[in-house]
Amino acid sequence: MCGFSAEIRLDGRAADAATVAALAATMAPRGPDGTGVWAQGPVAMGHRRLKIIDLTEHAAQPMVDAELGLTIAFNGCIYNYPELRRELSDAGYRFFSHGDTEVLLKAYHHWGDAFVEHLQGMFAFCLAERDTGRVLLGRDRLGIKPLYLAEVPGALRAASTLPALLAGGGVSTDVDPIALQQYLTFHSVVPSPRTILAGVRRLAPATLLAVEPDGTRTETTYWQPRYERPAEERTDAEWTDAVLDVLRLAVERRLVADVPVGCLLSGGLDSSLIVGLLAEAGQHGLQTFSIGFESVGGHEGDEFRYSDIVAERFATDHHQLTIGSDQLLPALGRAIHAMSEPMVSHDVVAFYLLSEAVSQHVRVVQSGQGADEVFGGYHWYPPLLEATDDGASTYARAFFDRDHDGYRALVADDHLIDADEAWAWAAAHFARPGAATAVDRALRIDTEVMLVDDPVKRVDNMTMAWGLEARVPFLDHEVVELAASLPPGLKLAQDGKGVLKEAARRVIPHEVIDRPKGYFPVPALRHLEGPYLDLVRDALTAPEAKDRGLFRPAAVDALLADPNGAITPLHGNTLWQLALLELWLQDHVG
Repeated sequence: MCGFSAEIRLDGRAADAATVAALAATMAPRGPDGTGVWAQGPVAMGHRRLKIIDLTEHAAQPMVDAELGLTIAFNGCIYNYPELRRELSDAGYRFFSHGDTEVLLKAYHHWGDAFVEHLQGMFAFCLAERDTGRVLLGRDRLGIKPLYLAEVPGALRAASTLPALLAGGGVSTDVDPIALQQYLTFHSVVPSPRTILAGVRRLAPATLLAVEPDGTRTETTYWQPRYERPAEERTDAEWTDAVLDVLRLAVERRLVADVPVGCLLSGGLDSSLIVGLLAEAGQHGLQTFSIGFESVGGHEGDEFRYSDIVAERFATDHHQLTIGSDQLLPALGRAIHAMSEPMVSHDVVAFYLLSEAVSQHVRVVQSGQGADEVFGGYHWYPPLLEATDDGASTYARAFFDRDHDGYRALVADDHLIDADEAWAWAAAHFARPGAATAVDRALRIDTEVMLVDDPVKRVDNMTMAWGLEARVPFLDHEVVELAASLPPGLKLAQDGKGVLKEAARRVIPHEVIDRPKGYFPVPALRHLEGPYLDLVRDALTAPEAKDRGLFRPAAVDALLADPNGAITPLHGNTLWQLALLELWLQDHVG
């Protein structure tokens, strides 16, 4: 797990190693254990390393294989690298390190671009061929590892974070008006390839981008699960068996490391099941971590009673972290600084503070993100069972923060677009083939887009801010493929995630399965008052905000007059959504 940067010159000039090094330096928290820069002709790469596998300097990056004429900068972890290494050794390849990075070089040489289809893991990379000048950029199937791109005069730049690209200069920091509409519609999510800034784009998940020496670019999607039923019928019990089997394998895969692996334990079904499966796999004395906050406005601030049940049942080495209101406010600014993009969810600061504490104990943790999207845990899925169309309208009523008129009421004329691009994008996604029912189409958009560009990105940014690697077994691509093929009724049973709950009953206590659904509770951001309201008011009335002029002054004034009155269908605070965007822009753009 690391961070990397790259520059690919398209104008015949040599790549600027100093600029690439400066980009990499901004990502020091992602890789506190080492740094490296490589440049040859039109290509340069920079790297920050977090040592997890092969702790020696033999695995330092950027990694050059002089024999094969290949160089790579890589962020992530390949869980099946030992098996691939044995296969490639049998094919005649010689290895000089013991980690997963070198396996990527050999695998690319052996299988070409199709090497990504052999990988089990999370990854983003930049790989250059010495003799041809070809460069290949790639991202894992579920977009767990980020990869940002920026066009600058005469070159394409890439980095693991958006702020790194800004550090190189030459990038437009104007707010993209379509992205702004998406941000205000999709609960702060801006689907790939856009970001909130006009000058920065994301490489989409499951995508390869080849840049040829003449500048020609080819983008390829290499994975697309089918949300359809298999030809062979299975009983409910057989589906449950299959789910438990694939999750066991996913959890065991994510134990590969040369350092201890812990687990984030919220006390919910998902993280509790991971802890139970880790215990089954022989992880005795597993270090687990929970976080809680002071209650505010009648909202409870912790779920320790549930995490304690799991910790006691499996005899984990459990750590509770309780955050006082005096700690939360100072941490909020640091959490916003750690965001590659604006993230409105209240639990961002919880993850930031939890990661800070966890990083003092372990460098790798497993986490339960993704189960709700993959196994159907959200409240907007059941109504789709009755949808008479493709489900897009039903989904929009439950998921969208506001309709087009609501968007127009917030956004100032200079940043307004007439077309409802957000609805058009969502409707097009629902209309794609490969999903059998309206529920399947909603699960697909949530897994491929809303999950990737909200919870997954949130976990990556907040853990990596403290040099902590988070692994997400529910996003193992074989887990996602199996879940996609499940009958929707099995997923939506028992008030959601029915088949997952049935599998969990064989592993963990029923108290954490049949409990009400919970979230990372951060009450101070759900109910804005006191210093948090002052922070919001200052952000939205600052000179920078007025100069930017994103929102209608009258709309902002009305929200400030009733700060907790405008709540979105997903229980988000509209005032916080606007303020968070401004706070992020003021921190990263000015």
